[in-house]
Amino acid sequence: MNQYRPVFRETPAVVKNLIIINVLMLLATYAMQSAGIDLTEKLGMHYPGSEKFRFYQVITHMFMHGGITHLFFNMFALWMFGRVLENVWGPRRFLTYYFVTGLGAVALHMFVNHLEISAMQNTMTAFSNTPAPEILDKFVKKHLASPTPGLLDFITNWYDDPSSAAFATEGGKIMDQILKLKMDIPTVGASGAVYGVLLAFGMLFPNTQLMLLFPPIPIKAKYFVIGYGVLELYLGLTNSGGSIAHFAHLGGMLFGFFLIKYWNKTTKTFY
Repeated sequence: MNQYRPVFRETPAVVKNLIIINVLMLLATYAMQSAGIDLTEKLGMHYPGSEKFRFYQVITHMFMHGGITHLFFNMFALWMFGRVLENVWGPRRFLTYYFVTGLGAVALHMFVNHLEISAMQNTMTAFSNTPAPEILDKFVKKHLASPTPGLLDFITNWYDDPSSAAFATEGGKIMDQILKLKMDIPTVGASGAVYGVLLAFGMLFPNTQLMLLFPPIPIKAKYFVIGYGVLELYLGLTNSGGSIAHFAHLGGMLFGFFLIKYWNKTTKTFY
C-alpha cells in the first residue's frame, strides 16, 4: 500500500484536491442518507423549470456521484490525464479549463433537456385539445422507460372506451406526472469535465500510446478521443445507455475544444 502513497503525493495540487473533494462528497452523501437527507436531490443539477432547481447546483453537481463505481472511473481518469495537463499548463489554467468544460457540459445537457421537455409540452397541449389514448400511449412509450403494469392496463382500458371523459382527465394527470418526473431527475458527476480533460490530452499529446483494457491493445490518444466522441454522439442521438448524460460528455469535449483553440490563438506559448 505504501508504494502508492508517493505517487499520490506527487499528484499536482488541483487534481489532488478535486479528487479529495469528490471523495468527501460521496462519503457525505452516504452519511447524510442515514439521517434521511438526500444530498443528490439537493446538490444534483435539476432542470431550471423544476421546483427543485437551485442556482448553486450548476457548480455542486460536478462534485456529486451516483456511487463508488461512477466516482472511481471519473477520478481515475482525472488523475491519469489531469495531472499531466496540470503539470503542463499550471494550476490556474488547468482549473479554469476544468470548470469551463464542466459548465459547458451541463449547459449542453440542459439545452438538450429543454428540447425534449418542450416537445413533451407541445404533445400535452395537443392532448388537451383532443384527448386520445393513442397520444398517451406514444407519450408513455417515448418518455417513460419502465411503465407500471397498472399504467399499461389503464391505457388498454381507455382504448376500449376512447370517448370517456374520466379516462381523458386521468390521462392528462399522468402526462403531467411524467413531465414533472423528467424535470426532477438530477444530473450528477464530474464526467463532463473529465471528458474535457480527455479531449485536451488527445489534442496536446495526439500520438501518445494508450493501452486499452478491453481489448488490451495500444491506441494513439487522438484515435481514442475521436472514438469516444463518436460513441457518445451515437449513444446520445439514439438515446441509448440508460440514464447516462451523453450530451454532457459531448459538451465537455466541445467546450474544451473551443477553449484550447482560443488559447492557441491568444497565447504565443501554449504550454
